[in-house]
Amino acid sequence: MADLLWDDHVAWLLDPTNGACLPDVFVEDTTAADWQAVLDLVVERGWAFEYSEGDTVLPLPRAEAVLSRPVDAGCAYLRVWPDPAVCAIFRLDWDEVIDFDLDLRELQGQERLDVLCDFLAAIGRRLGKSVPMFFEGSITTAPPFLGYDVEADRVRVLWTPPAD
Repeated sequence: MADLLWDDHVAWLLDPTNGACLPDVFVEDTTAADWQAVLDLVVERGWAFEYSEGDTVLPLPRAEAVLSRPVDAGCAYLRVWPDPAVCAIFRLDWDEVIDFDLDLRELQGQERLDVLCDFLAAIGRRLGKSVPMFFEGSITTAPPFLGYDVEADRVRVLWTPPAD
């Protein structure tokens, strides 16, 4: 059975017409070893991916190498497609946080929601950490609205809108 049901729980949360389309996924208290675990997971799962530094596409490096680049080296991105129609864009800026964006327009309907749940759960289980998703730009101002809960071992809705 699916972690979440589109019609019962999530359609309103993932509606791209409600505002920002690129929710932030933000796993705190991580290390270079956690980043390496995510890189290894991407390869092991056979998910399509593309690693780039600036505009240059490169082979996937070890986490230690990318995280030890000079500060002025430009941003390193890892684009991961857990499904051909769903892309997660990781920013490999620092080892203390694993963060990535998803596009709500790619997450419409039960099938895509299942892809999202499987992706978040795979990352959370590999790291042994919760994987919360925040409305775009609200990491410091609002609670997460959805995510993998490590204690429940499932993806669940974490927030409800205020009553009218």
